[in-house]
Amino acid sequence: MPRVEPAYREGGCLCGAVTYRVTGALRPILACHCGQCRRTSGHYVAATAADNDALEIDDPGGALQWYRSSASACRGFCGRCGSNLFWKPDGGVHTSIMAGTLNGATGLRIEAHIYTADKGDYYQLDGDVPCYAADR
Repeated sequence: MPRVEPAYREGGCLCGAVTYRVTGALRPILACHCGQCRRTSGHYVAATAADNDALEIDDPGGALQWYRSSASACRGFCGRCGSNLFWKPDGGVHTSIMAGTLNGATGLRIEAHIYTADKGDYYQLDGDVPCYAADR
C-alpha cells in the first residue's frame, strides 16, 4: 500500500478533548460509502490510516469512546463533541483516521471509493478515482 511519509502530523476532535499524533507513514485516503460509515458521518467517510505504533492518542479527560460497530471492528469518537475520529479492525496493525480531523494541509489524495454499491442516491461520483462496489 503506497503511503505518504510525513515528518509529523497532529489532529483531534472538534472540542480538543481528544488529540493525536502520527509519527509514521499515512495511507492515501479511502472514501468509504458503506452504510455504517454513512450513518456515523452523515455522508461518506474519507479516512487515511497509520500503523498502530505510529499513532499516539492523548485523552487526558477520558473523552474518547469506542463503539463496537460490527463483529470485527470498533469506531472511536469523542464522547464530548461527537467527532468521528477512528476506525480500528480487531487484531489489526493499523488504525484508520478520519482525514478531516488532521490539522492543516495533509498532502494526501483520495486513492479509491469503496462500497459504492451502498452510496447515497443524492450524490454522484465523478472523476478519475477508481470506484469499487465493495472493498478493493
